[in-house]
Amino acid sequence: MNTIHPQYITDKDGKKTAVVLPMDEFERLLEELEELEDIKLFDEAKKSTEPSIPFDEYLKQRQSK
Repeated sequence: MNTIHPQYITDKDGKKTAVVLPMDEFERLLEELEELEDIKLFDEAKKSTEPSIPFDEYLKQRQSK
């Protein structure tokens, strides 16, 4: 993971309550989270005992509906 440069917002006691990130770093984090979600879904699909079909066939079936 690339380095991030957070800035913290604190309350009157100095306790961190929020984080501010540069937009490019925030967007990069969102992309990485989406990629992790895709990996998680792929791993779940591999474990599934349900029959699978090729993606091309799925798209054809979906278009014909």
